[in-house]
Amino acid sequence: MITLNVHNQKGDTVGTVDVDPEAFGGEVNHQLLHDVVLMYQANRRRGTHSTLRRGEVAGSTKKLFRQKGTGNARVGTRRTNKRRGGGTAKGPKPRDYEYHLPKKAVRAATRMALLSKFQDNEAVIIDQISLPEPKTKQMAVVLKALKLSGQTCLIGVAAADVNLHRAARNIAGVKLTPAQEFNAYDVLRGKRLLLTKDALEALKSNGQ
Repeated sequence: MITLNVHNQKGDTVGTVDVDPEAFGGEVNHQLLHDVVLMYQANRRRGTHSTLRRGEVAGSTKKLFRQKGTGNARVGTRRTNKRRGGGTAKGPKPRDYEYHLPKKAVRAATRMALLSKFQDNEAVIIDQISLPEPKTKQMAVVLKALKLSGQTCLIGVAAADVNLHRAARNIAGVKLTPAQEFNAYDVLRGKRLLLTKDALEALKSNGQ
C-alpha cells in the first residue's frame, strides 16, 4: 500500500489516504507509457507541412546550357534541387499522423501514469478545493500553500466546476480537468499531480 498525506487548502496535513497499487495496474510498464504518449503526440500534429518539389516551383524547364563544350559541369533546369531556389527533393507533404492503440492499452497506461506519480511522490492530495469566486489569485494562493506554484501541474477534480476552471485556466502550466477525462499524456506532462480526495476515490472506483 502507498500512504499519501491529505492536505487542506492552507497546506496543513489533515489525514492520510491509502492507495492500493493493484487498483492502478500493480506495476508501471514504461514501454507502454512511451507508446501511448507517442500516440497522443502524433494525434496532436496538424500535418500541414508542405514543400515545393521541382515540378511545382516557378522557372523554366529549359536546360541552362548545352551538355558539352562549355567547360562547366553538366546541369539541367533551374528547378532542380541542386540549385538555390529550386524544388525540394522528397520534401514533406501534408499528411495525417493520427493512429490509435487498443482501448485497453490506453486505459492501462492512464492507470500506470497515475501509479508512477504516487510512487515518485509527485502527487498531492487535498481534501477539497472550494473558492468563493472564480479568481485566479485565489487559486494561486492555494497552489502556493501546497508548494506547487511555479510548477507544471495537473489538477484533478471529481466533477467539472466552472469556478475552479476559470480560476485555474490563466495560470501558466496548470490544467484542471475532471478525473474521468484523465489520459496518460496529461498526467505525465505535468511535473506534479494535485487530486481532490473525491477525485482519487472516483479514480479508484472507475478503475482509471
